[in-house]
Amino acid sequence: MSEGKEVKLKRGLKNRHIQMIALGGAIGTGLFYGSAQSIALVGPAILLAYLLGGGVIYLIMTMMGEMSTHEPVAGAFSHFSYKYWGEFPGFLAGWNYWFLYILVSMAELSVIGIYIQVCFPEIPLWASSLTVLVLITIINLFSIKIYGEFEFWFALIKVLAIILLIALGGYLILMGADGASISNLWSHGGFFPFGIKEFLLSLVIVMFSFGGTELIGITAGEADDPKKSIPKAIKQVIWRILLFYVLSIAVLMILHPWNEIGTDGSPFVIIFKEMGFGVVNTPIGEINIPATFFNIVVLSAAISVYNSGIYSNGRMLFGLAEQGNAPKFFLKLNRNSAPFVAILFSSLCTLVAVIINFIVPEGAFMRIMSLAVAAATITWGLIVIVQYKFRKQVDLKELTFKVPFYPYSNYFALAFLALLLVMMTQSGNMVYAVVVIPIWIILLYIGFLMKKRFAKKNRQ
Repeated sequence: MSEGKEVKLKRGLKNRHIQMIALGGAIGTGLFYGSAQSIALVGPAILLAYLLGGGVIYLIMTMMGEMSTHEPVAGAFSHFSYKYWGEFPGFLAGWNYWFLYILVSMAELSVIGIYIQVCFPEIPLWASSLTVLVLITIINLFSIKIYGEFEFWFALIKVLAIILLIALGGYLILMGADGASISNLWSHGGFFPFGIKEFLLSLVIVMFSFGGTELIGITAGEADDPKKSIPKAIKQVIWRILLFYVLSIAVLMILHPWNEIGTDGSPFVIIFKEMGFGVVNTPIGEINIPATFFNIVVLSAAISVYNSGIYSNGRMLFGLAEQGNAPKFFLKLNRNSAPFVAILFSSLCTLVAVIINFIVPEGAFMRIMSLAVAAATITWGLIVIVQYKFRKQVDLKELTFKVPFYPYSNYFALAFLALLLVMMTQSGNMVYAVVVIPIWIILLYIGFLMKKRFAKKNRQ
């Protein structure tokens, strides 16, 4: 084993890897499972919510991309906050992002068992979560190229499945499937059946769906040609995400009245199951081929996002250790140049999700999701502020990729994030997550002071 100062992370990610890692992080439980919650909350207006949320995420991605292409480093969020704002913002950015993806990883583990129980109801939720945790941890201990290939194909499965869903849904609509009608988008209470307040509340779930796109910034330290691949990935990923989310959900609500979709599982699976399309008789009984297929897809989607989570957490801890904001043993790399101590520690922390599923299997996903959105809001807010400060300290002529409409895009993004927090206080299931934010920041500040005191003693 070698120390991080002697062995650095290797650049082995191609543009196709980076694009699929970002897609893999954003197309997962939020779309395949969380969309049922958001549709029930706001109805057809969820399409507008995805357009608005996607626009804000695009601005934040470009802010991250502007800094990452100018200075491609591991643990990018923390590095830029530390360099262009100050010591504590850097400490806060790094540890909060690590905590965020621990929560995201836990959310994915929470629904993996639900998907598996569709086919194997006798398997407990916690057993499925634990199995996936162990397998994905092992994969992340191999070289970055192996991880990149694994994530590329997992993400590709999701993308192709969504394209197939849209095509199959379009076919059913054109063939006049029972109950399918474009009027489903306004016939059951109107396009805004619950009013503006519920529409604004739905933005919380929508933003959870888009969380993960900022992974592009994390990959900068291991990208072959970050100055070209990162801007290209950002430009291509955002319109694909909007296309996949908006079009696929529109197809679902045209096929089936939105108020009858329900929230017990993935709406993609439920709709085809209810329609009875593609049911075949086998020696073991009737099998709904589309429903079974998409259940496998949503399972692979959750595994893919968990895979991205373990990857990003390991690199963030490695970056924090390089800055002196985390213990030096997180700098240790194995023979494959993977930060194995950071990966194992992060994986161990996600074990909490397995415990939660064992103790309270019902509602674990929504509890974890609200905390993840709160932590994501801190991360996104830091990116917006740090990029604003970054612009004032660098030579603009050196920037090869720039944020549009600076600084007004920064003001708009911050106002949107503030709105998210306000709306979370209006929901009984999410208000506790907002309360946790100041407590979490205070705890991190105490940790920061302890770190400073310890460093001072070492110098003396």
